[in-house]
Amino acid sequence: MTAVATSAVRLPTVRHYLMCPPRYFAVDYAINPWMDPSRPVDRDRAMAQWAELRDTYRRFGHTVDEIEPQPDLPDMVFAANSGTVVDGRVLGARFRAPQRAAEAEHFRRWFVEHGYRDVTMPTMVNEAEGDFAWTGRLLLAGTGFRTDPAAHAEAQEVLGVPVVSLQLTDPRYYHLDTALFVLAEETESAAAQVAYYPDAFSPGSRRVLRRLFPDAVLGDAADAECLGLNGVSDGRNVVLPKEATGLAERLADRGFEPVLVDVSELRKAGGGPKCCTMELRK
Repeated sequence: MTAVATSAVRLPTVRHYLMCPPRYFAVDYAINPWMDPSRPVDRDRAMAQWAELRDTYRRFGHTVDEIEPQPDLPDMVFAANSGTVVDGRVLGARFRAPQRAAEAEHFRRWFVEHGYRDVTMPTMVNEAEGDFAWTGRLLLAGTGFRTDPAAHAEAQEVLGVPVVSLQLTDPRYYHLDTALFVLAEETESAAAQVAYYPDAFSPGSRRVLRRLFPDAVLGDAADAECLGLNGVSDGRNVVLPKEATGLAERLADRGFEPVLVDVSELRKAGGGPKCCTMELRK
């Protein structure tokens, strides 16, 4: 099947996202291998890149809500780490690094103030969509560097969805969303589709992924090294860092529409498009 024929059946679905402007973005500490406090950060450039990402979503018809950033929380821009929402149920976050701990309460308040009635804060370390990826049927759950393995069982109980645990082994890919993202959620007529970087996972987790997603799009080292697997897809349009050209070509061959954006300033803190984007699934 050609890319043109395949693309005819790729239908986007309208999404609802929550984002946080990087008004106070900085790299003042190092909690992952990407962060170097001695490397200068251009906050204005980070704001411009973030705004372009937000506006890209809006151009595709998606709704983007914004939470107010806080001056002492430079990583709050990475909204995906502060909540997992499935069917309107919210599981909040509990950060491993003390520098980010206060972010969780700001997001909890946002959910309550915006009408979410089923909000649970975790007892175990849980970095939300950083380590949780919803496929439409299963919640893929990463562990190894941030989220506690026991948080997977807690997520299953709170969200009421089956959870599949995956072991991350490379500290550069410290969250699941740096090594895997969902291209299309499962429907009654089609299986879920994902893209992932195999070398970020343990041998057993690679076998699980092959069994669950035999038609997955596989990223290579070049894709991973620009955080190309930190993508956001609406089922057709796939937002990627602009350097992820190889992955973009493979996605286009499958009928997806890659959209390349510049997130180079935000990547200095180990973040990409998905890190900045929490999905609100009602």
